[in-house]
Formats: sequence, C-alpha cells, structure tokens
Amino acid sequence: MFIHIATAWLRFLGYLEEDIVEPRPFAHLVDDFVNFMAEEQGLTAATVAFRREQVTHFLDMTWPASGSLNTISIQDVNAYLARQGNHGWSRVSLHTLADALRSFFRYAQAQGWTSNIAAAIMTPRIYAHEALPLGPRWDEVQQLIECFTGNSAADLRDRAIVLLLAVYGLRRGEVARLRLEDLDWAGEKLYVTRPKQRCTQQYPLDSVVGDAIIRYLKEARPRCVHRQLFLSLDAPIRPLLPACISPIVRSRLAALGIHPPRRGAHCLRHACARQLLAGGFSLKQIGDHLGHRSAAATREYVKVDLDGLRQVAELNLEALL
Repeated sequence: MFIHIATAWLRFLGYLEEDIVEPRPFAHLVDDFVNFMAEEQGLTAATVAFRREQVTHFLDMTWPASGSLNTISIQDVNAYLARQGNHGWSRVSLHTLADALRSFFRYAQAQGWTSNIAAAIMTPRIYAHEALPLGPRWDEVQQLIECFTGNSAADLRDRAIVLLLAVYGLRRGEVARLRLEDLDWAGEKLYVTRPKQRCTQQYPLDSVVGDAIIRYLKEARPRCVHRQLFLSLDAPIRPLLPACISPIVRSRLAALGIHPPRRGAHCLRHACARQLLAGGFSLKQIGDHLGHRSAAATREYVKVDLDGLRQVAELNLEALL
C-alpha cells in the first residue's frame, strides 16, 4: 500500500521517471474501434470503456507472433471465453463479453482486417428472468445508512454516497460523475447526468441527503481544484472512481451481517425500486425516478415483489369458482 501511494504521489509531482512502454501492435486497431463506437454508434462512455478493456485483454492473450489479426480464428475466441468461464465468470458476464468481441470482429470485417469471425461467435444461453434484480430489504438498507455514525472523513463521505444510491436509486457511475454545480442549494434541486439518455435529470433535493452532503463538504471533502463532488481521501487527491463505490457498500453490508445475493452499489438501486413498488407507485413513476429508457426495464422489479406473490398464493381460489 505504501509503494502504491508513494508511486502515485511521485508521479503526480512529476518526479518519477518511468520506462517508456512500447505501444501494443494492435493498439491502432483498438483505437479505430473505440472511435467508431463513440462517434458513429454513439455508445455511452461506460460501454466504450468496457469493450475497449475486454478487446484489449483478448488481443493481449491471443495476438499472434505474425502480427496479423487475420490469423486469429474462432477457436481462439472460444478458448478465451472458456478460459474466462473457468475463472468464475457467470453466463451473463460471458454473454456481455461475447457481445463485445462480436462487435469488434464485425467492425474488423468491415475494415477488411479479418474474415467473418463475428457470425461464428456463440454467446451463452441466458434463461428468462435469470438475472432478477435482487437487493437487500428496506429495513436492511436503513441499517446500512445508520451504521455511518462516526465523524471520520470516510464515514461522512460514504454516508452521503449511500444515501444517494438508496434514496435516488442512482448508479455508481452517476454518483461518481456528480459535480459541485449539480447541487442547486437555493432551489433545493439535484441534477443527475444520465449518459444512456444523454440528458440531465432533475430531482428535488431530499433534506436528509442534503444535510449529509453539506456535512461532507464542510468537514471531510479535501480542498482542491477538482469539481467532482466525491474525492479520494488519500494523496494524491483525485475524483472518486465508480469502481471504488461498490466496495463501500459491500464491506459495510458484510460488517452488518447482511448478505443479499448481490452486494455492490447496484443492489441499493434495486432496493429503492422495490421500496417504491411497495409504496404503491406506478411502473411509469418508478421508471422515471430510476431513469429507465423503457417500461420493460422497470417491469423486472415486479417479479421480485415476493410479498405480493405470497398474497396471491394464499387466496382461496376455490371460493372464486
């Protein structure tokens, strides 16, 4: 940990002389693909970053000595997918990975770099409702929020983060992208950038959430030039990455002895939707609150209304006949 922090600090100060890394032989191919996704397809930054990372890792593992993409075969793709599966990847994750590779090879074929590999890439079967949204119960969410009772900078920052995740059902990337100007204190409003919809959504600023953010700003947020709301607590000070938010939720849930099927930041989004559903809100209202693009995404939350399903199961159907 000391080496990690010291290296980052020396790099930030410009005192660290690092060896020049030779560019990968396929780097220009990946760059062209990234530009195509961002500029031609208009995909979100998160999707572009994920596909770039996965394609780069795949080519790192399979790039031939001859340096030609055309020598990569479908057997290489299948072997890579099998390898990732053996390392614990779920079918849903492998399905997303295969989609990323298929998209790359479809683009590569259009550019004349390779043969028709894309059509031969098979994705794992995804069963209907396999990935039901599963999160903690609302009383467990309240326990999670109440556990941030300390006065440390970490507790003050993490309490504000968890409240945003639970109350507004924000994604971790949306929380990480929040900027100081997204908070309208006079108008008591919160502005959230929705990359999938390519718009900014306006929320009323909840008083509990607002108080938590104000306390974080006054007592814990480091003074720096960054405009992002949430920052790292260790030097060098930098905006908090989305990948750093899920461990906050996961570690606290584990400490409380709460073990939902999914424990990352996204589980609080599911808990928020279930709480709204239990409160009698319509699917349209829940979808608008969560920033869903379609009603189909919101309908997934109906399938986890177990209390409602139990009530249906307990009906005396014979009396209706």
